Amino acid sequence: MGIHHLIISIGMAFLAASIYQSRKLRPLIPVSQHRRWLMLDGLMTFFLLGYVGELFAATRMALGPFHYLVGLVYAGGAIFVFISIKMSGSAIRHIRRDESRIARMNEELRHAYDSTIEGWGRALELRDKDTEGHTQRVCAMTMVLAASFPFSPEELRYIKFGALLHDIGKMGVPDAILMKEGPLTDEEREVMRQHPEHARAMLDGIDFLRPALDIPYCHHEFWDGSGYPRGLKGEAIPLAARIFAVADVWDALVSRRRYHEAWGTKQVCDHIRAKSGSQFDPQVIAKFLELDLCALAQAGKLGEVGAGG
Repeated sequence: MGIHHLIISIGMAFLAASIYQSRKLRPLIPVSQHRRWLMLDGLMTFFLLGYVGELFAATRMALGPFHYLVGLVYAGGAIFVFISIKMSGSAIRHIRRDESRIARMNEELRHAYDSTIEGWGRALELRDKDTEGHTQRVCAMTMVLAASFPFSPEELRYIKFGALLHDIGKMGVPDAILMKEGPLTDEEREVMRQHPEHARAMLDGIDFLRPALDIPYCHHEFWDGSGYPRGLKGEAIPLAARIFAVADVWDALVSRRRYHEAWGTKQVCDHIRAKSGSQFDPQVIAKFLELDLCALAQAGKLGEVGAGG
């Protein structure tokens, strides 16, 4: 009798320890698996009650070799469950450490991508001193304006990449045309208008950057369909490109270029407002005016607003 009680008690102890270990592991279990883990806890609790019942039943009957064998099976099963839970816990903690390490590596890689794209954006400006700072300014305005639309954080990230690389296609434009003083001839203008196609050719083959292609490829499309390279019209133009187009024109007009003097803030705002429904998406212009981006840009506060958003 004493030996049987001892065997069953050992089984109960291991089973109780298994339940305790299981509940300690629960916070590490993926949410999708919580229900199954709770079922495992319930099953172990049910068996623990069975062990208690066996312990009390053994006090009221004569025990033979079969009962001692049953007791050993009970104890062995409990020890097996305990070892399984311990091994599962070790595996789960190891997986969690690996996940944490992979997440950290992904974040570092993500930062490296961001820094590389920003470096490319700055490098593109080195060909043309007239546009120095243009990329950062239009990127800041684009991000403030885009934040007022229902984009996800990941979509906003690719909008930023697209804004930084919006002129990457100009790498395919000869310097004699890109840096020409004064207006371009019709033939030169046609060569310049090919830069969105150059951008598509450069970025479309890069899986990581393909979601950022809307702006480099489509930011010269007009709301009324008179833009290029494809003559897209209205909402057929990606929203990111419609947003960026306003920021791009704003900065191009308020900045002095070889082919024109800088415009005043009011003149640029009046021009952008007048182009609503023809060159620009009226919805985007409404947001542009609502946010008073003309005044923010003139005051140099776009970066502060973007950082705060």
